[in-house]
Amino acid sequence: MQTLILHPDCAAGPITNVQAEIEATKQGCKARFRFDGDISRIKVPMHAASERMDFLWKTTCFEIFWQPEGGQYYREFNLSPSSRWACYDFDDFRLNSRNAPVEAIAIACSHDGTSLQLEASIASELPLPAAVALNAIVEDNDGNIQFWALAFEDGKAEFHSEVCRAITLEKLA
Repeated sequence: MQTLILHPDCAAGPITNVQAEIEATKQGCKARFRFDGDISRIKVPMHAASERMDFLWKTTCFEIFWQPEGGQYYREFNLSPSSRWACYDFDDFRLNSRNAPVEAIAIACSHDGTSLQLEASIASELPLPAAVALNAIVEDNDGNIQFWALAFEDGKAEFHSEVCRAITLEKLA
């Protein structure tokens, strides 16, 4: 797993470590995210029916950005510990956002007092090779937000930035 970094403008909070990993599959991809820290001090969305839902990023959730090589187009996935999800396509940086086609997304989340783990299996057309970002948003019980990513550009936290897409996934063998 790769370690995500906390955006420098964010204060330290109950989560002290975030790790993530992703692999391409013939159907799309599989990803795993892990928080370490005091899970009782963060907002963990309650389990719900797995369905598409907007605005998941306003509280604790995980994100994947997938940009096929050679273009400006990219796809964003929002994955909630509740099992709800969202998927959007963009033509360029935050341009022409629209719901993206998804065949299926399965999310499993478990947590105890010191860790939270989310696993997602995504069936969606995801061209390779691709630049990929793995991100996390943590909301604590006081409403403070932390942003975690593999890398950040200077300035405010911006997950749509190409700088965050620090993983290159190659074509499947």
